[in-house]
Amino acid sequence: MQAQDSGIRRIGLVEDHESVAIGLAAMLSPEADLELVITAGTVAELLSAGPRLDLVVLDLRLADGSSPDDNVRALRERGIEVLVFTGADNPFMVREAARAGVLGVVRKSEDVPTVVAAVRRAAQGEQVVTTDWAAAIDGDPQLSNVGLSPRQQQVLQLYASGEKASRVARMTGLSEQTVNDYLGRIRQKYADAGRPAPTKTDLYKRAVEDGWLPVPEKRHPRA
Repeated sequence: MQAQDSGIRRIGLVEDHESVAIGLAAMLSPEADLELVITAGTVAELLSAGPRLDLVVLDLRLADGSSPDDNVRALRERGIEVLVFTGADNPFMVREAARAGVLGVVRKSEDVPTVVAAVRRAAQGEQVVTTDWAAAIDGDPQLSNVGLSPRQQQVLQLYASGEKASRVARMTGLSEQTVNDYLGRIRQKYADAGRPAPTKTDLYKRAVEDGWLPVPEKRHPRA
């Protein structure tokens, strides 16, 4: 349920503290390419409004007692990517969100340029690399319990890094059908582990999480 590509990224916020909502709105209001179109206290409330969104900025700890895993999955099932915006005081909740497939984690204590840059990158579908996000991945033993064979790892590395299946076939000496079969098995293994990867972007995230591809370097704004 992504917004039409008009150059303006439409943002939703799920946050039950009014001061935080006001603060994020103030941060984004000067940005011509970012529009905060809806704020809600729960994911259910936001989804019931049916907005077209490119990204939801999500607080992990909400008054309704909902879990990060359920909230992230509910949003991603609607085709909406998620950026966690948190005090990062609960590593378990951060890891739970990371497993569910968020694009990144940014602290509420970060300065305005950092928060805005994180929202912009996530709204464009890019991962937001922070120490909190990396620590969540490194500290979660569940993220490596998929059991890919060496050949499956090789196919995942090549395909998730951006190669087409036909190119992966030529690079590995496999047939294109065999590569596609491998990709199907890889997706099934991730699904069985509770870490679904239906899209190529999802496979890229899983490959980064499991160490098959490097964590992308953080981009620094040009002077």
